[in-house]
Amino acid sequence: MIQESLKIIKTNKKVAVIAAVLIVVIGYGAYQAYLYFNNKQKEISKIQSDLAEMKTLFGELANNNTLLQEALNNAQQRGELLESTVKELSSDVGVFKKLSELDPELLKKYSKVYFLSENYVPSDLSAISQGYLYSSEKTIQLHSQVLTFLYDMIEDAKRDDIDLLVLSGYRSFGDQLGLKSDYVVRYGSGTANSFSAEQGYSEHQLGTTVDFTTKSLSGKLGGFDKTAEYKWLTENAHKFGFTLSYPPNNSYYTFEPWHWRFVGGDLARYLYNRNLHFYDMAQRDIDEYLIDIFEE
Repeated sequence: MIQESLKIIKTNKKVAVIAAVLIVVIGYGAYQAYLYFNNKQKEISKIQSDLAEMKTLFGELANNNTLLQEALNNAQQRGELLESTVKELSSDVGVFKKLSELDPELLKKYSKVYFLSENYVPSDLSAISQGYLYSSEKTIQLHSQVLTFLYDMIEDAKRDDIDLLVLSGYRSFGDQLGLKSDYVVRYGSGTANSFSAEQGYSEHQLGTTVDFTTKSLSGKLGGFDKTAEYKWLTENAHKFGFTLSYPPNNSYYTFEPWHWRFVGGDLARYLYNRNLHFYDMAQRDIDEYLIDIFEE
């Protein structure tokens, strides 16, 4: 019995030792597992934290990118505005330069309205070629920049079998004074004032106005309104920048079908298309056409 008891005790000790060893092993394994999972949890937390930081950073970058894009767009808009302003200023400078080179008197309403002094002479006068004059025995001048338009008109008329001949062009202040004085003597002041301008009020002093006649009239002015030449002018002169200054029933002088003034293509076409005459317009509206008066 004692021996059996001793065997049981020994057996129990072994079991206890084995159990203790197992407990230690299991406990160590559990501790290692704890450490492992704890480290993994820390790594996961670190990764999550890094991801959160990256998300925040990307958000800031995206926000900064939006701000940067807005800044770039604003800068581009300012650049475009600046470029547009520079172009406008350059255009304005060009306009002012062009206007400074043009005679401001060219489109004024002179007949009994504006006055040209005795010292006024067009800046550039040239003799009209003899082939375009009624009489080859005298010299008639015209503003040099109007000549091309006049020649083109007369040549175009010739192609339609229309015989336009220049009887009068530029007249100085003194020439107009002499002419008016002669008319007053011949017809009396009342009659003369109805068809002839006082010196300083004549469009002829500008050097942009011509009086036409034809061979059929033997160089006279009367009856010009009955000619094919007058009809052709009423239908075509605007194409070359010319307009009739004194139509029937105007407020200034008697009807002068032979008297045509160069006002530039844009203004002449505007008047023709609206069935208006030069003196129907306000001066401020006429002045807007000065800058392009010699443009084709």
